[in-house]
Amino acid sequence: MPTSISVRAARLLQGVAVLAVALLAGPVQAARVLEPDDVFRIADVSDVQIAPDGRSVAYLVSTNLRESDEPVTALWCVDWDGGEPLQLTRSLKDVASPRWSPDGRWLSFIATPAGAERAQLMLIDRRGGEPQALTHAPGVIADYAWAPDGRRLVIQMQQVEPAPQVAKTPRPIVIDALQFKADEEGYLTADSAQHLYLVDAKSGELERLTGGDANERAPAWSADGKRVAYVRTRERGMDADGMEDIMVVDAATAATPRTLVRVNAPNHQQLRWTLDGQSLVLTVGPAIRLTAYGADVLALVPVAGGEVRKLSDTLDRAVLAYSLSADGRFADVIVEDDTRLYPSRVPLAGGTIERVWRGEEVVMAQSIGASHTAVLASNDRSPFEVYALDKGRLRRLTHHNDALMAELSLGVVEDLRFAGRDGVEVHGLLVKPPGFVPGHRYPTILWIHGGPNGQDEHSLTFSRYALQLERQMLAGQGYLVLGINYRGGTGRGFRFSSTIAADWGHKEVEDLSAAVDAVIASGLADPERLGVGGWSYGGILTDYLIASEPRWKAAVSGAGSANQISMYGMDQYVHQYNAELGLPWVNTALWLKVSYPFFHADRIHTPTLFLGGEKDFNVPIAGGEQMYQALRTLGVPTRLVVYPEQFHIFTRPSYIKDRSERVRAWYARYLQPEAVTR
Repeated sequence: MPTSISVRAARLLQGVAVLAVALLAGPVQAARVLEPDDVFRIADVSDVQIAPDGRSVAYLVSTNLRESDEPVTALWCVDWDGGEPLQLTRSLKDVASPRWSPDGRWLSFIATPAGAERAQLMLIDRRGGEPQALTHAPGVIADYAWAPDGRRLVIQMQQVEPAPQVAKTPRPIVIDALQFKADEEGYLTADSAQHLYLVDAKSGELERLTGGDANERAPAWSADGKRVAYVRTRERGMDADGMEDIMVVDAATAATPRTLVRVNAPNHQQLRWTLDGQSLVLTVGPAIRLTAYGADVLALVPVAGGEVRKLSDTLDRAVLAYSLSADGRFADVIVEDDTRLYPSRVPLAGGTIERVWRGEEVVMAQSIGASHTAVLASNDRSPFEVYALDKGRLRRLTHHNDALMAELSLGVVEDLRFAGRDGVEVHGLLVKPPGFVPGHRYPTILWIHGGPNGQDEHSLTFSRYALQLERQMLAGQGYLVLGINYRGGTGRGFRFSSTIAADWGHKEVEDLSAAVDAVIASGLADPERLGVGGWSYGGILTDYLIASEPRWKAAVSGAGSANQISMYGMDQYVHQYNAELGLPWVNTALWLKVSYPFFHADRIHTPTLFLGGEKDFNVPIAGGEQMYQALRTLGVPTRLVVYPEQFHIFTRPSYIKDRSERVRAWYARYLQPEAVTR
């Protein structure tokens, strides 16, 4: 039988070429450590999608180009039974969201066609050929889904009306919403609204499905293709009360939608219809006051009306993604649990939740088709790659990072368990430097993950600002590096994470400090050479720590803030502030308490490097600027680095490299890692 997308001949030629290069190059010795320049070597594998017949697996590979200084992404495919992967598209800036048509003939994705102004829905024939644009939409396509019969799609799109010609003087930005900022998107105005449109799979013609003043997103087709469920809010994201409407509408122009239920907005809403069309599976978050700490709970609601029934509330762990099994009896989910991610099955009728995979790898995503399962998996020594989950075992299908990993000597990662200062057990990871020698005390860096809802995991990847690659880079310079899953982070249950609500900089600081105490007591860490740092909430906690303890000899605060009062109206978290902390002019004492580092900056003596993106609306650069100004005024060694045109997550490769170089140099200046002492 012919292989998918006609690749047998291409694979044979690719295999010969790879073998020839390997023979000429000879064996590669793992003789060097991870360097900042390796940002141009690492391949980020993501968005795994298995074909309906289970034979082919599509996925994305993102890399960084040195010459153009930009990230690019390409669509790839590999057979589930193995073989050489094949690149299906050129590497472009905006390739995203691959999806198979229900019959498996077409592979769709979002990308900008040559000569076009904006990204469109693209199709590539599984039998071969070049990608073709299906749509010529005037707006920004954010999401889409195939109808079960493959004849139509529904897309989520912003700003459909043609924009007026740009005048010499830009128009004023008119704002009416409570939340009027979003990182990367900028200011949110009436033009930022997203609506749903039906797309003919042959002609690409668009018909408007929803509209008005609300925002619609996350469309999902019923199994018979007659209805679409979606999320509606008055503003982008959750409404002011922390809720969102789950809507149902007939898949026809001018159909009248109805509200199925109004639920607490989760962190990431995902809608799925049961096979009989009688119920809708959704995710539900906690009350708005605790949304930042809550694990989304899987739930079921009757489409005819009725109460929401929670399915996974006994799990007490975050459900990051899910799909429904082919027989409709289970939700196949990815669970976040104590430095691991793994697939499990949740019965829709109720009952015991079954863990499907018990290996050491972190499984971030899965896709199931025709009883075949493809996953993205990683461990402490390999970034994410595509695997087949076959008969309870992982079988690797891709090797995009093998050549780089073969060159590197990485630090050993160990689990860390210790008692917090109030007796609560806290977990984390300890990265030893390559060539670790027992009996020596090492300069130690506490590198703090962001969120705080997130966790440090046994995976070699960039994950939620918890940069395991950054830890390996620092370990390669002779440091002992700690990654601690402090209270406030997920992975240990809702009670563990929500304990810091309206009490920032307290339990987290105690947990992080206790971790350092533990490794000092073990004889591993040099108490005279301690560094601390992190990004996002990791930067915020860095500010708390250096204002609380004098023992830190060097600090790096990336995309952080210390004067939380000044963040009100500056960032994108107004809903959380109003619900969790209360209004600043009412709960002023609490706002001053959580702004402790800024109003006690005179207690800081640690040389500190502040970093951030110029256009960050998540944690605006003003947070770093204020602390830099305070320490400079007080005569504390400090430096501020602002990266032009960058948001909260950097995208320009040279800036990512520069940031790593500056972090490494700052610690080397004050911790002197080359002078390891007994």
